[in-house]
Amino acid sequence: MDKSQEKFILDMLRRHKSMTLATLRPDGFPQATTVTYANEGFELYFCCDTASQKAKNIRKNDKVSAAIDRDPRDWNSTRGISLGGHAQVLKGKREREHALALLAKKFPEMGDVAPDEPGLAFVRVRPSVMSLIDYTQGFGHTELVKLPPA
Repeated sequence: MDKSQEKFILDMLRRHKSMTLATLRPDGFPQATTVTYANEGFELYFCCDTASQKAKNIRKNDKVSAAIDRDPRDWNSTRGISLGGHAQVLKGKREREHALALLAKKFPEMGDVAPDEPGLAFVRVRPSVMSLIDYTQGFGHTELVKLPPA
């Protein structure tokens, strides 16, 4: 990954607040859902109900895909990221506190949430590959970036 690719990724992660996350259901069908996230570098964190289908899916199969983008002004200004990686429901106190701190910094309304609140799952997504989408450089322009293991 070169510096311009790293800057593109980190700018996109900083600018946006939600991603469409796809997990794998037990019946084999993908399930896509929107979650809000915070990031630390390339790692993404989100919070959901511990009994949610996405949390259950991740516990059974940690492979995920996600897309981060926004509605473009016009076709030729489409920009975004799609990624593939692995997700983990965090169990340790320090990991949950860290995830909550990142989320509360981006979403101040989460400041009253306790890291050990029953019913909440904190999830970390570690991308292994990202596709950078930037139609400002031409229709269909993408760059595939492989990330080193964490």
